[in-house]
Amino acid sequence: MTATHPTHGHTAHRGFAVGLMAFGAVMLMVAGILGILRGISAIAEDNVFLSTPNYVFAFDLTGWGWIHLSLGVVAVIVSMGLFQASTWARVAGVGIAGLVIIANFLSLPSYPVWSVVMIAISGFIIWALCVVRRDRV
Repeated sequence: MTATHPTHGHTAHRGFAVGLMAFGAVMLMVAGILGILRGISAIAEDNVFLSTPNYVFAFDLTGWGWIHLSLGVVAVIVSMGLFQASTWARVAGVGIAGLVIIANFLSLPSYPVWSVVMIAISGFIIWALCVVRRDRV
């Protein structure tokens, strides 16, 4: 006869939730740092990026650089709140990841491969932050 521990399942779910929250926090920090670097490179050197003359959402590449830099800074700040498992940071993290997806979609012609990678990373961030229930963190 084996005895089962009544809280074992709850502990496993809590560990999974904490792991997903940590995953989301680390990935948001990485996405933020990469956004900061992408923004700095777009502001400093416009010739690194491909320019598309007939694009509907045509901004100056320096403008895109400021957008990515700003989103990156906010993403790093929010990821620090995610390490504290705060609810405001989860909501803000999903919002920032959504904005990163939109910004990368709109700047797709300027740097296509990198934009697709950042869209995928942001999708994983949204998944990790939304799948965990509040009572398990």
